[in-house]
Amino acid sequence: MKAAKTVKQDKLLKAAVEALEEIKGRDIVVMDVRKMTALFDHVIVVSGESTRQNKALANSVQVKLKALGANLIGVEGVDPGEWILVDLGQIVVHVMQPAVRQHYKLEELWGGTLPAPRAAGLSAAV
Repeated sequence: MKAAKTVKQDKLLKAAVEALEEIKGRDIVVMDVRKMTALFDHVIVVSGESTRQNKALANSVQVKLKALGANLIGVEGVDPGEWILVDLGQIVVHVMQPAVRQHYKLEELWGGTLPAPRAAGLSAAV
């Protein structure tokens, strides 16, 4: 039973990342936090360039994962949209504008690595 749960969760993680990539989310970081908390297993942090893109990123994750049978616990921060949290139970997605992400540094809090700063005007495909 545990192996089936892991396979489903891996599928949901992959689908969440794909949903973020489809809307051009930047600096996607996936962290396994099972050793730090029993509340959830994974944290995904992604940056969007505007509140409109953040809302689109959060919506994309919700739609794609609901279609796969994920349980959507809740969504917070849609208005104003600078930091949106999508709670999918064992997966929590933080969609943040770069300045907010830099300020709160969730990757450091959860033991991950901060994305390297990007020079202005460079694209993610460099």
